[in-house]
Amino acid sequence: MAEIHLLLVDDEPGIRVMYSRLLARSGYRVSVAEDGPHALEEIHKDPPEVMITDIRMPGMSGLELVRRAREIDSTLKVIIITAHADTESAIEAVSLGAFGYVRKPFSKQQLTDALDRALTIREAERVTGVAEPETPCDFTGIVGQSGPLEQVFRMVRRVAPTEATILLTGESGTGKELFARAIHANSQRASGRFVSINCGALPEALLESELFGHVRGSFTGAVRDKEGLLLYAGGGTFFMDEIGDMAPSTQVKLLRVLEEREVVPVGGTKPQKVDVRVLVATNVDLDERVKQGRFRADLYYRINVIPVHIPALRSRKDDIPILVAHLIQKHVRSSGLEMKAFSSEAMDKLRSYEWPGNVRELENVVQRCLMLADGPVIGAADIPLAADHQGESMGRESQRSPDGVEDLTLEELEKRHILQVLERTGWHRKKTASILGIDPSTLYRKLDRFGISAEE
Repeated sequence: MAEIHLLLVDDEPGIRVMYSRLLARSGYRVSVAEDGPHALEEIHKDPPEVMITDIRMPGMSGLELVRRAREIDSTLKVIIITAHADTESAIEAVSLGAFGYVRKPFSKQQLTDALDRALTIREAERVTGVAEPETPCDFTGIVGQSGPLEQVFRMVRRVAPTEATILLTGESGTGKELFARAIHANSQRASGRFVSINCGALPEALLESELFGHVRGSFTGAVRDKEGLLLYAGGGTFFMDEIGDMAPSTQVKLLRVLEEREVVPVGGTKPQKVDVRVLVATNVDLDERVKQGRFRADLYYRINVIPVHIPALRSRKDDIPILVAHLIQKHVRSSGLEMKAFSSEAMDKLRSYEWPGNVRELENVVQRCLMLADGPVIGAADIPLAADHQGESMGRESQRSPDGVEDLTLEELEKRHILQVLERTGWHRKKTASILGIDPSTLYRKLDRFGISAEE
């Protein structure tokens, strides 16, 4: 431990003194710098293994320091210290090469845990030489080439070869599972299974059984032993979506898996060792849920080893034309639909929309246009968007009574209302079902009857 050199960068003298003493007592050799320029001098003179830096400093910002420090030493691990309001800047710092971040106020344990993870990954990169893979990465199914997406690609290339737990964040419909699959495909576990589960789609008891397995007789209907998905994914990658919806009791059991690398089946007493890499995703603010007492802080810190934020479609609108071309080809091949093209006016309309449902909503719009628009060219009027306040079926005029009031059947009214709620929730099926006051399975049947695809 005495050989490990840390560089602490902060413009406040009191912070430098307090944390340099704390880290020195933990056995690290600590250097300090009051700002970015002095930090760069220190890196040239006596390169550290890890640099810990505040993100807000006068003169050179923490973001600029990360960029320039990584140019000097690409193996340097950087931990950002950030306030809650600067979280987006911290995520940007990660895209520039920072290892991760801790939010103020933080405990000594949180800081030392982040250091331990950074040093573990640095050592793994030194031994395996996989910090910056030279071979092309497999991003099958992910379409786009905009700047925000390229930043995510860069992050995936860096973190995929490690064994670190990764937290994928982003709005519903941005493609978090696709990126989880990309991380698996470019990892050393690529030959193993990729297994996924949606934590928000199952009741607590069933979710525990699916995750950890159960023994015969542990509950009504448990007529035989069942292997859990964590064990089934052994040697591979296990992806848990919507982890923010997980019940507190299940959170405790998952924490044990991550800390002890073993599972205990429901109703069982004998732990079983598990060898699996865990990836998790959420579309909610877990930090806020921790503050509300709805998500365990210890589990949050355990899964938030490396955060990867997936950008919303509205922040990468340059990708819309290539996404539309990809989606047309996909549905023409899979459904035998007639090949159609979007007019320039229609494409302008797609680009000007804010896409609350992200790529999932765009796919639904493209699919409906292919099915319902008349002729080989899709015009702007053929595109049903929430902003239009229309929702009526394309390819036909709504009937109106003599007094100008639309004549719609109950089924048409129901379909229109469901579409409007789907678009308002960003095509999130559980939220839509809750607003409509129906069971999610009932919503799925209605969507199937109306010919609407709303895959999570």
